[in-house]
Amino acid sequence: MIHGHFIIREITRSSKQAILFCLCVALSLTSLTVFSGFSESVSQTLLTDAKKLHAADIIVHSHDKLSDELDSAISDQIRQGKIDRSRYWEFYSMVRTADDQASVLSLLKVVEKGYPFYGEIVLKSGRPFHDVLSPGQTVVEQSLLDRLGAVIGDSLKVGYTTLIIRDVVVSEPDRPANVFSFGPRVFVSSKDLDALSLIQTGSRITYVSLLKVADDRQIDAIAGGLKQFASPDRERVDTYRTARTRVKRFLDNFIFFLKLVGIFILIIAGMGIQNTLTAFFNEKQRTIAIMKTIGATHRQIIRHFMPVVVLLALLGTVLGISTGIILQQGLARLLRVFFPPDMPFVVAWIGIFESMAFGIAVVALFTFMPLFRLREMRPVVIFRKEKAVPHKHWPMFVLAIGFVLFFFGLVFRHMQDLRFGFYFVAALSALILVTSIFTQFLLWILKRLRIRRMVVRQAIKGLFRQGNATRSVIVTLTASLSVIFSIYLLEQNLDTTYVKSYPADAPNLFVIDVQPAQQEAFANFIAQPLIFYPIVRARVTAINDRTIDRRAERAKRRDNLGRTFNLTYRHSLLADEKIIKGSRLFRDDWTDPQVSVLDTVVDMHKMDIGDTIRFNIQGVPLKARISSIRTRTTDTLGPYFYFVFEEKTLKSAPQTVFTALRVENHRVGLMQSRIVKMFPNVSVIDLSATIQVFARMMKQLSTIVKGFCVLSMAAGILILISGVFATRAERITESVYYKILGAGKTFIRKVFSLEIFIVGLLSGLLALIMSQTGVFLICRFFLDIAYHPFLLSCGFIVGATLLLIIGVGLVSTTSILEKKPVIYLREQPDE
Repeated sequence: MIHGHFIIREITRSSKQAILFCLCVALSLTSLTVFSGFSESVSQTLLTDAKKLHAADIIVHSHDKLSDELDSAISDQIRQGKIDRSRYWEFYSMVRTADDQASVLSLLKVVEKGYPFYGEIVLKSGRPFHDVLSPGQTVVEQSLLDRLGAVIGDSLKVGYTTLIIRDVVVSEPDRPANVFSFGPRVFVSSKDLDALSLIQTGSRITYVSLLKVADDRQIDAIAGGLKQFASPDRERVDTYRTARTRVKRFLDNFIFFLKLVGIFILIIAGMGIQNTLTAFFNEKQRTIAIMKTIGATHRQIIRHFMPVVVLLALLGTVLGISTGIILQQGLARLLRVFFPPDMPFVVAWIGIFESMAFGIAVVALFTFMPLFRLREMRPVVIFRKEKAVPHKHWPMFVLAIGFVLFFFGLVFRHMQDLRFGFYFVAALSALILVTSIFTQFLLWILKRLRIRRMVVRQAIKGLFRQGNATRSVIVTLTASLSVIFSIYLLEQNLDTTYVKSYPADAPNLFVIDVQPAQQEAFANFIAQPLIFYPIVRARVTAINDRTIDRRAERAKRRDNLGRTFNLTYRHSLLADEKIIKGSRLFRDDWTDPQVSVLDTVVDMHKMDIGDTIRFNIQGVPLKARISSIRTRTTDTLGPYFYFVFEEKTLKSAPQTVFTALRVENHRVGLMQSRIVKMFPNVSVIDLSATIQVFARMMKQLSTIVKGFCVLSMAAGILILISGVFATRAERITESVYYKILGAGKTFIRKVFSLEIFIVGLLSGLLALIMSQTGVFLICRFFLDIAYHPFLLSCGFIVGATLLLIIGVGLVSTTSILEKKPVIYLREQPDE
């Protein structure tokens, strides 16, 4: 039977602990709702307007001209009246003003009539897109006009022709804001394609055929039929439901890492749930002792307190899910730049319900131990205020097994990558285990120190006060701060290496799509020593005659063999390369084609000297044996290649050439314009400007991640406050005795402040040491970059954390300091 008055009385008498328990439950549900729910919401949002995102029912994508078989199959469907087709060609190229005084790298989209089938290209003038885009005309983004100092009506040189700027594009349905591109958009009519003269052998062109199906019910059948004619290594046929846009791929990867943060917050909040509920029951010890004394069984006590826990968990669940939905909306606004324009954000209730289910499991898992320990409360021990007997160990093993199984299930549910999921579980478990060991060791040392100063001695003694969750607080805060410090240090080291410390003599202009016939003329034009790197685009199709599953490879969240690679040929190592397997780059005793691979490729797929790799070079198969394995000695921004062949093997393959040169910053614009005027087909990338763009974007994203990591700190602070409230009786007793012996509030406040300061200091120093060690290993052995500790800025962060922890701790002890000795003594029974 549920007693309503009993539930209300128990909650109101320990209202502070009840609130803390609710907040911990809410924190765990918030993290789940934000990340899991946001992931589902993104999927539903993008699926709702999927046709607009892709501008068609079926999308045929290739980096080469479509094969005759697939093109004929599409043409047959068109003749039968089942589909309509609209093609576009997308590529980067330099565009310049009519007087050749200014130029900018732009993303060209050459479109046929009919594009897009779904959605609308919004122009600044409000006119229909295809009424404006006619032969000899162009539509551009506003940023291009701003960078070139041009206006509507001016002439724009694109490739080998000149076009008139007729309007400004505001948005296009199948492309988000220009986050994922190096330059502004330029639309060109397909009737000007030949005049551009930019599509040449080896050029980096994306060929897309958009298909609109007359009968929606036939979409999957027609797509399936076209797939049978597509070359699996070169062409991809997708429907609007199965195709993945760049924005979807980016958001999937970003949300993947947010989920890692969310799972981490969930575990920390779970520890908070267990500790706050333990503290709540500690305040109920006398009530439980009385109930047992008058004959209540353990089952009856559980039956009385279970509704209290369920009600508090329910309140925390409602609060957590509500907060999670609000934070979802905030996260969507922060990431609005990555969504297509005017796309509404849909809250996915299936994600909310999934979060609720996981939340119930979390509450059940972490409340098991406090509820079980009610069995071990002995009335005689409580009334005599004796030290409690040690807890039984088998429930801990049961809890540990349940925790591991739940944790693994949760990780693999969201990771969908067993290898990465295992690494994540191992890393997080190691973090908590190492933190616990170091915390226990430091507390062991502190307990045995002989300190003469009374304030310090009493503060350290307070750390070991019965019911004080000192170890849990330190472990939680240390783990949270370690993650925050690690993200900060990693971001700063990457920024220092690639942005702030960009070498003064390093190349800053990369010139791509130079045709082999232009190589000599280009070298004479630049008039400085240049190294030309031939590029042959190809896909890996098999290793040791075992076919590569490109779909499975692309599903991996790390670099993989499913993408297109740049092959090159030469007979010497680069300055930053060395051979780690094999005696030299190529062997003299082999007559068949040879390839030297970078060790990064070996990480993608196990291979060794003598193994064979099959490539597909624009439809032409090539089989080569691995002659050597290379590695890079420094992680510079210079050119490098995964696969290197002998010249005789690739000399006749379709190829382009790129080179890199160093130009003073103030001459970059002028040099770009001069190069493009002389060689209209080439593209010139200002690498320093590109790095700045990506640095700003990554800073924004890392700020979001760090912001959510702060939530994990909140769990530690809640445990700290809970520990203060759980030991309220003992602290009041100490405070009263201090006052009776003549100590004032200042002394007592110093003792409590120093106790909290020690907790914060141990947490901050442990977190700093662990994060410095972890990021050092990452920088040294994974990123191969110089490591910078940033001790001063880390010191400021530790100091700010200490101030926050001390402030929270002192606020929670205010009522304790105000307790009058005479009132306290009158409240005590005669014992």
